[in-house]
Amino acid sequence: MEIATFGNGCFWCTEAIFQNLNGVEEVTSGYSGGHVDNPTYKQVCTGTTGHAEVIHIKYDPAVISYDELLEVFWKTHDPTTPNRQGNDVGPQYRSAVFYHNEEQKEKAEKYKQELNAAGAYDAPIVTEITAFEKFYPAEDYHQNYFNLNGSQPYCSFVIRPKVEKFEQVFKDKLKKVNN
Repeated sequence: MEIATFGNGCFWCTEAIFQNLNGVEEVTSGYSGGHVDNPTYKQVCTGTTGHAEVIHIKYDPAVISYDELLEVFWKTHDPTTPNRQGNDVGPQYRSAVFYHNEEQKEKAEKYKQELNAAGAYDAPIVTEITAFEKFYPAEDYHQNYFNLNGSQPYCSFVIRPKVEKFEQVFKDKLKKVNN
């Protein structure tokens, strides 16, 4: 198993997407990139701890590659808005790749450069690509949030449309459901 750590907005939204990918064994919501040890959600929400809301992904590279994870990362959020994803505003919602080794760094930087060169977005990509240092799991009530709280208004109006769009675009990469 290998690890990838991405900050691409609200971790409730991003967790719900990456959990459905074939080859992803575990997704944990949490915080990375800050200067406070063991931050709480309340602290991170102030925007003063330096942390981003992230997902820490344990995946099987024999089933899904880091390149494929990057593709999902880039296509499922807006990497051109600094410190913002939709109505979620603050440095904790910034777009970030926290790489675990030089290969991840090179791939993330190359992908970012190619997207910018191709004009894939109307504005330049502002995603930070930073060495992974520490990960702090979010409180238990944040884990598996969409699956446990799907009827909540935020889940219905914000997360569900993102998940449905993701499922259409990446249907060949979804986990198979046994019925």
